[in-house]
Amino acid sequence: MRVSYIVIPLLIGAGIYGWYWKQTHPDIIPVSVVAVEKGDVEATVANTRAGTIKACRRAKLSPSTGGQISELPYAEGDFVKKDAMLLKIWSLDLQAEVEHIKKNIIASEDTAEATCLQADMAQRTADRELRLLRSRSISQEEYDLKYTEYLVNKASCKAAKANIDSVKASLLVAQEQLKRTVLYAPFDGVIAKINGELNEYVTPSPIGIQTPPVIDLIEPGCFLVSVPVDEVDAPKIKIGLPARITLDAWRGQIFKANVSRIGSYVTDTEKQARTVEIELSFQDKTQLDDLLVGYSADADIILQTNKDVLRIPSETLVDDSHVLLFNPESKILEKITVKKGLSNWSFTEITEGLKTGDQLVTSVGTTGVKEGVLVKVVNEKSAKKSNKTDSKND
Repeated sequence: MRVSYIVIPLLIGAGIYGWYWKQTHPDIIPVSVVAVEKGDVEATVANTRAGTIKACRRAKLSPSTGGQISELPYAEGDFVKKDAMLLKIWSLDLQAEVEHIKKNIIASEDTAEATCLQADMAQRTADRELRLLRSRSISQEEYDLKYTEYLVNKASCKAAKANIDSVKASLLVAQEQLKRTVLYAPFDGVIAKINGELNEYVTPSPIGIQTPPVIDLIEPGCFLVSVPVDEVDAPKIKIGLPARITLDAWRGQIFKANVSRIGSYVTDTEKQARTVEIELSFQDKTQLDDLLVGYSADADIILQTNKDVLRIPSETLVDDSHVLLFNPESKILEKITVKKGLSNWSFTEITEGLKTGDQLVTSVGTTGVKEGVLVKVVNEKSAKKSNKTDSKND
């Protein structure tokens, strides 16, 4: 019992002393800071998911009629000129049909010529019969018979000529059917893919059922970027706005581009993320030598740029209008109200509340970092140097 009378007061005293020490000697929290500098700030729009490198022109070609492949003169990777024959379907039957119709045209022309000669003779006979009728050498009945014979021959001549036109029209139909068995290159390009071999049977796609194209033709050396942008940001984008393209295949390299086309409708592939397709054209064509269609790409479309303004890293914002300022004299953090201008993921323009050289805490999410705490800066020199470097690069 005597021990408890001694221990309990000692524990209470130790607790009071610990509390007093805590109040008079608060913990010093290490923080990272960055100095407020001047630089450029951009308002940008980024794609919602990965975009794609596309060829300026790409044709996925298939014959419009089915049959066996009889000619396939080029291989994958070959360059072809416009109007070069890429593929031919077996068509000897159609060729024979064309020749048959051509001969029918010759026969029809000969038949028409003979029929029209008979009509001319019948007309001359009818004219003679008319003179004999007027001289009362023949009867009206005999004249009517010859005149009717002339009209019949005249109609036969007209029908024979019309038959020539009909056979010629049949020739055009057969020739067009023959053309459907051949694929020609619609532009200069590189054959990216061939889905077929000699003597294989190919069929056109039925309505509503998509089949792979036989030949995939790509225009070389001309590329564009297609990226999806959130429907909320799409109205801000205008044709000609500058943009920066980055590719996973070339990490660290930036390609300059401009907006060349804005989609005319909203896609809803992802029901909760409706987007508009934006196309971008590269500014420097010399950067595209090793580019391949299908690469993934990301884009930052620059809506507006404010140059040489007071800016802070966006990560230093505690909320939409406050930052934690490091006071170098008291070593205590102060919560400052600021007014923002343009902003993006990297930097935010400050129009009121700060001045050049002010030091802001970047580790705002660290436990214990808040207004009024005593802190120790662990990266002041490197932060200033890094911030200056960023300012020069921008």
